[in-house]
Amino acid sequence: MPLHPQAEAYRAHRARSGAPPLYTLTLAEARAADLADIRAASGTPEPVAAVEEHRIPGPGGELALRLYRPEPPGRPLPALLYLFGGGWTLGSVDTSDAICRRLTNAVGCVTASVGYRSAPEHPFPAALHDCRAALEQLAAGAADFGIDPDRLAVGGDSAGGNLAAALTLLLRAEGGPTLRHQLLVYPNTDHAADTPSLREHDDPLLFNRRSAAWYWGHYLADPADGASSYASPLRAADLSGLPPATVLTAEYDPLRDEGERYAEALRAAGVPVDLRRYQGMPHGFFAMTGTLDAAAEAQAHAAARLREALR
Repeated sequence: MPLHPQAEAYRAHRARSGAPPLYTLTLAEARAADLADIRAASGTPEPVAAVEEHRIPGPGGELALRLYRPEPPGRPLPALLYLFGGGWTLGSVDTSDAICRRLTNAVGCVTASVGYRSAPEHPFPAALHDCRAALEQLAAGAADFGIDPDRLAVGGDSAGGNLAAALTLLLRAEGGPTLRHQLLVYPNTDHAADTPSLREHDDPLLFNRRSAAWYWGHYLADPADGASSYASPLRAADLSGLPPATVLTAEYDPLRDEGERYAEALRAAGVPVDLRRYQGMPHGFFAMTGTLDAAAEAQAHAAARLREALR
């Protein structure tokens, strides 16, 4: 189907504003522009009962850990570690603030966001190791954080979805907290993908194949690292035994096909998977609840899946 009218209006607004593609900017400019765009499109953030700022130890130094609570501290609640997107290069805990607030309220869970290290200053696998450290800290400090360590999930969008998928593989191989569910929103799953969706979507006003290549170029200090399943989860030889998954994709997204192929590979390995494609939507739509009705619909669906998994 054509680009959804609301998405077309967003694209037209970008055309009128003269917003340059992020990959044409310096890193500092791109990081600032990315956060500004996300805040403008996400609408007014929902209030939650509490937002807490913590510092936790990580493999490369202290990490920021932000917790969102749906109710005052008391009974242990399930927890979601949500990993922000931004091509492993852009983004911070502020990037996913609106998403985390909505999921916290809709799921009834504590949502945690970790400020993992960014590329190219800290290339693969630094971000993945930071995410693992955050999950382990949540589990080990469950009593202090007010969460139930037996009801944990991980999720993320775009590069955050890649990290969430990779984290489940790392935990299966090396041990760690047990996860009830994984939420993968248009994840990168193969650094060398050559799919129809990647070839077709090259609109400079939207996330496109050049955007994807720019991010991978920052994340992988050595292109050979892309062969690792921890960078490219679709390349894993075995996907059995991973947590049940919800995979959301967008029709007008270069990453659409690799996300759907990963969902199909999980299903073929015996992992329960709920796959849903949002027609007429571009990459990044999940965060745009102030702009696109489909964003609220997708977040509500994700929340329902998480609520069921964590009850």
